[in-house]
Amino acid sequence: MESLSTTKPKSRLSNSNLLFIIAGIIFILMYGFSLISFPDSFMQFQTFFDLFNFNAALFIITLGMCIVMIAGGIDISVGAVCGLVTMACAMLLESGTENVWGALFLALGIGLAFGIMHGYLIAYLEIQPFIITLAGMFLAQGLLTTLHKDPINVTWPAFVALRNYTIEIPWLGAVNRLGVFIPCEIKPGVFVVVALVILYAVLMKWSRFGRNVYAVGGNSQSARMLGINVKKTLFFSYVICGLTAGIGGFVFLMTTGAGNIGNGALFEIKAIAANVIGGILLNGGVGNLLGAPIGTLTLLTINELIRAAGVQSNLQAIVSGLLLYLFIVLQSIIMSLRGSSKFRLALPSWLKLNRLQDNGD
Repeated sequence: MESLSTTKPKSRLSNSNLLFIIAGIIFILMYGFSLISFPDSFMQFQTFFDLFNFNAALFIITLGMCIVMIAGGIDISVGAVCGLVTMACAMLLESGTENVWGALFLALGIGLAFGIMHGYLIAYLEIQPFIITLAGMFLAQGLLTTLHKDPINVTWPAFVALRNYTIEIPWLGAVNRLGVFIPCEIKPGVFVVVALVILYAVLMKWSRFGRNVYAVGGNSQSARMLGINVKKTLFFSYVICGLTAGIGGFVFLMTTGAGNIGNGALFEIKAIAANVIGGILLNGGVGNLLGAPIGTLTLLTINELIRAAGVQSNLQAIVSGLLLYLFIVLQSIIMSLRGSSKFRLALPSWLKLNRLQDNGD
């Protein structure tokens, strides 16, 4: 007799979503610890919003890097491209042109040029991504120092007004030590971050390009057998990453108001670390794009926590490095337990328990 009730098999949580959930839980626990340990600093909503206000460019660059990493690639030129964009746009704005739209198009053009160059060399000429983007990093740094060695402060009133523009949220404000109520402030760069997160999340979740990126990152040979244009997918992933670096450079200029040879320094390392912490695998094929901002928030929260504790700044790098070790090992364990073909925990022979052999003694 057939049963009247039919039970559907439970769908297994994907590796991308599992790693994203773990990253989100760790961030919540870390921020909760910060609230308990330093309530005067972290209880204020402005402290949380300032993570976005002062680091919007890093969030943006991390998003572009996330797409490339899911596709199984890497781009270590994004920090230098960001710095080059800030200097070029600052020089344009101070040259008498005084056109914000012109500076924006210049930023997009620089990022797009690097993205097309890297994408073509990596996808169609099949050169290693690390080597090509390393050359791109040196090229961008060389152009940056060639353009101008000294900092350039943008003093054009229209741009200064745009940089100083804020949106106030009165009901989330706080009273300072002098008894004056100060509302929360959000900078324009934050809205750029939110817009790109939504746009890229939709792109990776519901578009054919997003599905192709996951397939290529997971196994390029299998993706090619399924009829996916692997080279085209890789090419456009680098184009998007370069374009995003250009946007990040313009937002960085809006945040600091100056072009400087030190702008964007180590952004590529921070972006890679943030993506790994957010659950994106370096091998590709696994990762949730929303993990990129979560990983960035985790890194920034560590820095704020150490700063609030009054510890030396060099401890930030130590803690970030240890946390990165932890996440890489955790990802390897999880992927190994879930049967991923890319990850297998292999112990050295001297750690394995050898069976007793009967030598006839």
